[in-house]
Amino acid sequence: MLWLILLFLLIVRFVYFYETRTEYPDGTKLRISDRVSSEPIRYSNSQYLRRSGFKVYLPLYPEITYGDVIVVEGVVEGDKLKQTKLVELKESRGILYGLRKNLIDIYQRSLPQPHSALIAGVTIGSKQNLGEGFWEKLKKSGTAHVVVASGMNISLISSFLVGFLAMYLPRRKAIPLAIIGTWVYALIAGFDAPIIRAAIMGTIAFSAQELGKLNTAFRALIITALIMLFIRPDWLVDLGFLLSFFATASLLLFEKKVYKLLRFIPDGLGIVKKDFSTSIAAQIGVAPILFISFGQFNLLSPLINALVLWTIVPMTSLGIIGGIIGLVFEPVGTAILWLTFPLTLWFIKVVEVFG
Repeated sequence: MLWLILLFLLIVRFVYFYETRTEYPDGTKLRISDRVSSEPIRYSNSQYLRRSGFKVYLPLYPEITYGDVIVVEGVVEGDKLKQTKLVELKESRGILYGLRKNLIDIYQRSLPQPHSALIAGVTIGSKQNLGEGFWEKLKKSGTAHVVVASGMNISLISSFLVGFLAMYLPRRKAIPLAIIGTWVYALIAGFDAPIIRAAIMGTIAFSAQELGKLNTAFRALIITALIMLFIRPDWLVDLGFLLSFFATASLLLFEKKVYKLLRFIPDGLGIVKKDFSTSIAAQIGVAPILFISFGQFNLLSPLINALVLWTIVPMTSLGIIGGIIGLVFEPVGTAILWLTFPLTLWFIKVVEVFG
């Protein structure tokens, strides 16, 4: 009965959203004022972001970053704004935005490109300085989703916080603080749909544990989808939202089955076997979306992902630790970040070969 009520409320929300949404015919001159809620994608001579439902391409400079407030003018053409002009740019001044910028600066000073951009991407979701050529190779190889902060980061952060806080506090106090810490990280990491999805699922899981309620990951995923779509119905056509949810659903439904089918991989290669099964299971859900969206899909993507997935956890862990220590004492932070170099080098070479 509860599910029917939630579904009914979501339908009402969708109807209200689309009935009250303003439609702009082609040729309409539009002025948009908004805060940038996710890191723009930068190309060789432009930067791309999506605001108020429109695809917006702006000159590469001045650089726009997550948290900035912008005013943009342009002419509507389908789902794009043409003849765009950046009228006003107010740089973000918040503490968390400043922390994010300082971390990116530490990575850039500590490591050469594109290694620093890769670490910034996997740790805090920054697409800054990835470069058009490398970004295109990431997309062609099917690994672009790996180079942005995702649910894996949220899992790492939340698990670490719970474990660390539980050593000094009762669990009933440690869990709420861990949830708060998880959402703080989500804000720093860019607050994209995959991050929000993982943060909500983590909150539901921890809350269920604290309340002694039965919780399943798939149920948490459905509840998370309902919450997010109720808040932002337009996320239904957001590529990041769709990829995140279908990948997660595929993992929950198929990963164990795929793992059992990979009997031909020796048990001694357990990490490779696990990463390969994870990659194949995720691709079952996202392959149709990628093909419909981009008209292409790399059949070797599961193999490529299996070759690089094992590097993400150590890169993320060392990146976060090195970045935080680097804010206090940069030489030590730099030394820790250099430990990621063999991992980033392997990742980059794999992408260059298959991209």
